[in-house]
Amino acid sequence: MDLRILEIASDSKNNKNIKNYTHFAKSKNPLCGDEIQIKLVIKDEKLIDFGYQGKSCIYCQATASLLSKNLINSKKNNINELCDFAKSYFNKKNENIDKKWSFLSKLFNHNNLSRKECILLPFKTLKKIVSN
Repeated sequence: MDLRILEIASDSKNNKNIKNYTHFAKSKNPLCGDEIQIKLVIKDEKLIDFGYQGKSCIYCQATASLLSKNLINSKKNNINELCDFAKSYFNKKNENIDKKWSFLSKLFNHNNLSRKECILLPFKTLKKIVSN
């Protein structure tokens, strides 16, 4: 395992329960049993606060941590676009990451292809929220 993944996952500032959330979704990976719940505060189509919790592997935790840190103040439609990009990245085995999504480069690489379902679980959970 890449130590950078462990470092990202250990930044658990947003691993929290938001009591006054406006949006909520929960997902489980049937392959490995990872579970994650995401609670957001969205006002005027803009993400104000992001909290995540769950029982999951280091890859899922690292993804949730990166998303929670980098998506604050993002518009809902941009988050939806990011979720679509994440899914297509692994399905097409694309090597290129748009500059606006470069914060994902530590997770989105060929070394982590076998953990794609773990990495994509927070995206799938987030997509449930922003696609509505």
